[in-house]
Order: sequence, then structure tokens, then C-alpha cells
Amino acid sequence: MKIDISQHSLPVYEALSSSVRIEMIRLLAQKSMNVKELAEALGLSSAIMTMHVKKLERASIIKTSMQPGKGGAKKMCTLVTESIEIVFPSKITSVMRECHVTEVSVGHYTDFEVNPTCGLATTVKVIGMFDEPRAFLEPERVNAKVLWFGQGFVEYRLANYLMKNEEPVELEISMEISSEAPFANENWPSDIDFTLNGVHLGQWTSPGDFGGSKRGRYTPDWWWDEINQYGILKMLKITKEGTFIDGNKISDVRLDDIHVDLKQWTFRIAVHEDAENVGGVTLFGTGFGNYNQDLVFKLYYERKAVVPEESDSTVS
Repeated sequence: MKIDISQHSLPVYEALSSSVRIEMIRLLAQKSMNVKELAEALGLSSAIMTMHVKKLERASIIKTSMQPGKGGAKKMCTLVTESIEIVFPSKITSVMRECHVTEVSVGHYTDFEVNPTCGLATTVKVIGMFDEPRAFLEPERVNAKVLWFGQGFVEYRLANYLMKNEEPVELEISMEISSEAPFANENWPSDIDFTLNGVHLGQWTSPGDFGGSKRGRYTPDWWWDEINQYGILKMLKITKEGTFIDGNKISDVRLDDIHVDLKQWTFRIAVHEDAENVGGVTLFGTGFGNYNQDLVFKLYYERKAVVPEESDSTVS
């Protein structure tokens, strides 16, 4: 896990600020345990332990799942984070860098055009049928936490909360993403294009579709081993110097070019039929993959200085 010094990372710091929760992590590092077992091991009530479990789960340090037992279903807790890296602000970026954060669920697309192989699912079931584009029209699509298609696009719309006294300096878009192969294939390149507000930001080639022997940390237990399990966390940044993915420049599109002042933005992820590598897209949201997040947009800004208006009256 990679966190920073921001409001977005507060759940992690809160989860680690308890000796009880630290001891829970130590126990879960040895084996998965249910809530009752944790409560007994630490001498607490199940109700109190449930509160601690929720805090660790909210911070994406553990995941929980219901499993049948002799006395009924039990909530099992599993440690899913191996390490946490804290990125401190540099001297350059520490000057009042505030941001508007918007997280858009994978299933909250507003437009699409997809071709098989394709499909989507919630954390508990598949929506519609595999390889049926009409499933992307199902009302339950808004609850989807993983989706995939062989060629086409999905487009998302989100609100822009930038105020008049805020000067945008950088837009960061992060997502867990991979190619889409029949079943899974780690050597399955795909040229994935990104477009914001009608402006083509650039292209990234995904190396493959990951699955098989290694499961995603958050992928539900019922999900098949043979198909896509997790992706790669990609960081797309649009600055005043250009557009970058993981620090590598992919185009000369700058912040001023993407109509950042629009009240509504549209963000499109696409694989075009004339691409060199038509290898599809898989998007992972919360409850799937390795990072337990949906599409996250962070618009960093600086506050403009307020210049007082001059008075028209004169004093004699």
C-alpha cells in the first residue's frame, strides 16, 4: 500500500493508532481468524472487536468474508496488506497543495460501446451473461466492481468542484487496470487510450491479463481462478508541462488543454479496433484486484490571493 500526507489517507493512520488493532494485525499475519476468535484472543467482546475490524477493513488493511460454520455464518478476517509506504511531501510540493477528490465506481459509466470478450460483476455475482454487451445496460450495472471488454470504450462523467478562487496545478487519475484475454494471459498486450473532455491524453500498453495461480488480494472467494484476478495500479497525471503515466511523459497535453474549468468532465477509457495491440481492458474497483479502489480523481489547486477592491470614494 502507498499512502501520502493527505485527508485521503486518514483511515489508514486511524486504523494504526490503536494497540488493539496493531495486535490484531500481528495475529492475522499468522492466519485468518473470525471475529469471535480475535475477541477471545484479545479479551474483548465481539461487539467491540467488530468495531476494530471495520476500521481495519475501511483502511484496506484486512478484508472480511462470510463463511459457514457449525453455529451459523462467521465473519472471517484476512490480512491483505504486506507493507505500507508513506510518501512525504517534498519542500517544493508542501506549499498548501490542496485537492478535490472524487472516486467514481467502476460501474458508474455513462456511455459505452463494448465487444466480446466482455462482462461485468458485483462483489457477489456476475451481471447478466458473459460476452453479452447488452449486460452493460442492466440496471444493476451501477453496482459493478469489475468490468472487461475486448474492444470498445467505457466513459465516465463526474462533477468538477473547482472554485473561482482556486488555481488548478495538477490532475491525477488513478485506476487498477489490465488487458482482457480469454481466461487469463500475462503476455497479452493491449494499447489502451485515455481521453478527457474530448481531448486525447495518450496511450499506455498494458502487458497482459493477470490471473491463474495467483489471486487478487481483494478478489471475492467465489470468483473463478481461471479468469482476471488483478491489474496494475496506474497513475495518470496532467500537469502544466504535459501528461504522464507513472512519471513517464506520454503526450504534450497540458492542464490548460483539457478544459479544466468545465463543471462536468467526461473521462473515456478505450481500445480502438485499429490499434496495434487490440487486447482489451479490465477495470478493477473496490472488492476486486489488489488495490481496493475505484477510479480516483485528484485535482490539486492553489488558492488565489484575494485582491481588495479599491474604493471609489475619496477622503478629504
